[in-house]
Amino acid sequence: MRKTLAFTCALCFAAILAVGAGGRAQESSAQQNAAAIVKLQPYVSLEPIPRGHAFQVAVIAEIRNGYHINSNKPADDFLIPTTLTAQLPNGLRQVETIYPPQQALKFSFSQTPLLVYTGRAPIFLRLEAGSNAPLGEMTIPLVLRYQPCNDTTCLPPVKIPISVTVQIAAAGASSRSVHPEIFSSKKP
Repeated sequence: MRKTLAFTCALCFAAILAVGAGGRAQESSAQQNAAAIVKLQPYVSLEPIPRGHAFQVAVIAEIRNGYHINSNKPADDFLIPTTLTAQLPNGLRQVETIYPPQQALKFSFSQTPLLVYTGRAPIFLRLEAGSNAPLGEMTIPLVLRYQPCNDTTCLPPVKIPISVTVQIAAAGASSRSVHPEIFSSKKP
C-alpha cells in the first residue's frame, strides 16, 4: 500500500511539473508571437556626432497588419503604454522622447475608442553628446515595451531590445545629416 501511495504521489507530482512546464512553454510561445508583431529599425540623424551637438535617434516600429499597440498615453490607466527607453552611455544626455500621433480606434472588446498606433510608428529620441562624451564608436541600448492586440485578443506585453551605434567626434568636427527621409521634419 505504501509503495502504491508513494508511486501515485510521484505520478501526481510529475503531472504537476509537466503542466507547469507546459504553461511556461505556452507563455514563452505567446511572448515570442507578441515580439514578432512589431519589426524595429533604428536610425541616427548625424554622422559623426561632434561633442556638444544635439542629434536624434529614430526607432521605426512596423506593426503587423491587423494589429495595434497602445499609444504612449493610453485611454485607460489599466492599458499598457508603449515606451521607448534608452540606457545612455556616459557622455550622452536625453533631451526628449517624441512619440507619433495616436489614433482613436474602436474595437469589439472596448466600449470606447482606444488610443493606439497602427502601421508605421516612428519614435524619436532627442539626444545630446556632451563635451565629455568618449570619442569613437558608441552603442546605445534601447528597449521598446508594448502590448500587441488585434480586434479580439491581446497578447502578453513584451520588451524588445534593440541598439543603435553612433560615432562621436571631437567638438567642431564636420558632420553630415543622414536619413533625411526620416529626420527631415524632426529637427534636433
